[in-house]
Amino acid sequence: MRYAYAITSALLLGGATATLALQPSGAQVAQNDPGQIQAAAPRPGAPMSFADMVAKLQPAVVNISTKQTIVQAQQANPFAGTPFGDLFGGMGGGGQGGAPVKREGASLGSGFLISPDGYVVTNAHVIRPGAKGATVNSITVTLTNKKEYVARVIGQDQDSDLALLKIDAANLPFVRFGDSSRARVGDWVLAIGEPFGLGGTVTAGIISAINRVTGQGGAYDRFIQTDASINQGNSGGPMFDLNGNVIGINSQIFSQSGGNIGIGFAIPAEQAKPIIETFMKGGSLKRGYLGVGLGGPVDDDAAAALGIPKNQGELIARVEPNGPAAKGGLKLGDVVTKVNGQPVSPDQTLSYLVSRVTPGQTARLDVLRGGRPQVVNVTVAERPTNEALQALAGGGDDAFSTDGDDDTPGTVAPAAGNGIGMTVQPLTPAIARSIGVDATVQGLVIAQVDASSDAYGKLKRGDVISAVNGAPVRTAAELSAAVTQAKAAGRPQVLLLIQRGRGAAAFIAVKIK
Repeated sequence: MRYAYAITSALLLGGATATLALQPSGAQVAQNDPGQIQAAAPRPGAPMSFADMVAKLQPAVVNISTKQTIVQAQQANPFAGTPFGDLFGGMGGGGQGGAPVKREGASLGSGFLISPDGYVVTNAHVIRPGAKGATVNSITVTLTNKKEYVARVIGQDQDSDLALLKIDAANLPFVRFGDSSRARVGDWVLAIGEPFGLGGTVTAGIISAINRVTGQGGAYDRFIQTDASINQGNSGGPMFDLNGNVIGINSQIFSQSGGNIGIGFAIPAEQAKPIIETFMKGGSLKRGYLGVGLGGPVDDDAAAALGIPKNQGELIARVEPNGPAAKGGLKLGDVVTKVNGQPVSPDQTLSYLVSRVTPGQTARLDVLRGGRPQVVNVTVAERPTNEALQALAGGGDDAFSTDGDDDTPGTVAPAAGNGIGMTVQPLTPAIARSIGVDATVQGLVIAQVDASSDAYGKLKRGDVISAVNGAPVRTAAELSAAVTQAKAAGRPQVLLLIQRGRGAAAFIAVKIK
């Protein structure tokens, strides 16, 4: 045994010697090499306890509660007109619902003081009505010393989920915003709030991700993710770094049960601070607006269909007539890859970049059109209200729910050789009315989908194909030609722009047969 060990040691040492002799001085080393890890290990100053820090910060964190009135219509009495009708009179007389019923409601959340004279930051959803038919009657801010103050709303914004309140007091403890752009994955953070109305609760963890996109969409779908426990009632509370600066505002959790599973999200301070400062100055929020509908990022399927790199840029699914994008020359099917030189990526979405452009200024958009790079200059407008945007989008259900009736135009003979396994025909006004799409939609309506094709299960009769790989199609021949062209270019699939009912249009990749 001693001999075997001696030989082994010799071989290992010899191998190490040869390696050292052959490697250049700047050779790459393992990420967990002892020298690397020792240099990157937490500083000796990292706290064994957060107690002293919490004692300083917690007095600036507050509880926020609302009192609400909820008005609900009474359910109609199902026994009206029967011998049992009088027994259930409280459900409303006759066959109609009774007089509306009022009841009291409440909500709880967290917030934090940012000035000694009583400005309080929280989430907008903390102070909004909690149910349909509800109105908020009052907002109360309670300090850690149990003093209560009636608060008034200085400003609130649904898109960013931020609100600024004011209480009439002086010499209050407060905290300042820090620089969240310097936060790194793995940094320690503290979350302080009022989960479940229990009173001040402190949790610690690390930053799990930065610039996290959760899929909700919009300019503010961009969060700091943490594993510090965040629960119901933590909303609006601060996330601190180890210097005691607010780098985030706790806002959401990901959970299948409603409880904490270690995935919480905070609005970054760099995003929140300018909005709060605007509220404090009495100003209004102005965000850039292009006037487009987005078809999502360039994922694997879209990249394969278009022959472009993945995860670079976002697809344009709709261009609002006479809107800023249309006037600037942006087209349906374009892939926007940069805004004023800033790359469009899953971490930095097109909505986010455009929202930061001052209305009235010109934005340089780098786009791919038909796979070829182009530059489009658009004079950015001011973003309309949410209500106006919903009206422009036409409301409607989710674009690609597979539930519901399968409204179908008349079946026609298959379009031979289109290569993607479906029968199509031009969309006429009569068919548009029968399948419930807007009269402005143009394209080909699907009459039948081959069960052996990749399109089966993705598309159905009544869907409208408006474009293939960004090029509009109006006839079956144009569809076949677009598929043939993609196949000749060596692409395994095509990207179809699909309109279903009055929902938002969406891009769907379909493999070529």
